[in-house]
Amino acid sequence: MQPSLVRLTAGETPAPHPARIPYRRALAWKPAWEEEDPPMPVFVTQRAYIRLCASAGSDLENEVGGWLAGKWCRDPQTDQQFIVIETAIPAQHVNNGAAYITFTPESMLALHDRLQEEDAQKRILGWYHTHPRMGIFFSMWDAWLHNNFFPEPWQVALVMEPHSKSGGFFIRQANGALDQRRYYGFYELLHRVKKRSVVHWSNLLPVQAPGSAEGEM
Repeated sequence: MQPSLVRLTAGETPAPHPARIPYRRALAWKPAWEEEDPPMPVFVTQRAYIRLCASAGSDLENEVGGWLAGKWCRDPQTDQQFIVIETAIPAQHVNNGAAYITFTPESMLALHDRLQEEDAQKRILGWYHTHPRMGIFFSMWDAWLHNNFFPEPWQVALVMEPHSKSGGFFIRQANGALDQRRYYGFYELLHRVKKRSVVHWSNLLPVQAPGSAEGEM
């Protein structure tokens, strides 16, 4: 895989979408040790979460992966940046095995075609992949791929373990550093009417989202 072939960020300097941070209709899911807020709050729609779980369960023996797409936002009242993952796009044309996955140039071109078909306004917010029977961590190869293809501070990585039904986000700190052993949870955007959670990952606990910001997307 050659990092110079495709870069999964816009050619021009991007700007965040102005929107109130939607804590009011979100449920926080955090690992037990997470005491401080993540450097970049990650909101996930229920539809995107279901698609992620379906993709993770499509192959329980080999790594699978794909891309996270949606909105990169900034709350104009608090100046807080956050992302909203609205869809998961499984990668095609990959080379994969029990402990590796490689995105080919063909898979990345297919991604851009898919985005043009669905919604050209969505941004690539990062990527996801599975670690069957290996746990939630970021390998040296994962870090290399993340830094070369997803260099923006608002781009994140999700690792899922389908056998234990667990997952976590790897998010850069304000100084750009990424802890390969520390993952974060996320905010589940609840249905406006039903307001029932669909999250079932065993390593995350539900926590009431902050109530100081009362915005809507």
